[in-house]
Amino acid sequence: MKQINRLKVVLVEKNKTGKWLADTIGKDVATISRWCSNVTQPSLKVLYEIAELLNVDIKDLLVSTKKRKRED
Repeated sequence: MKQINRLKVVLVEKNKTGKWLADTIGKDVATISRWCSNVTQPSLKVLYEIAELLNVDIKDLLVSTKKRKRED
């Protein structure tokens, strides 16, 4: 399964739980779990809302599509 979002990582970094997010945005805990495991993806509108709640840039919730150049 392709990793598309970093929601689980960012929640841990912000010391928040999936249950907290589910309660805050009015979604089922199972839905948040599927997002965190990249089984399904939230809409861009919901990602924007989550970014606002967690006080992060929306791009921090996504896995980059560009590979970083190694700086040797």
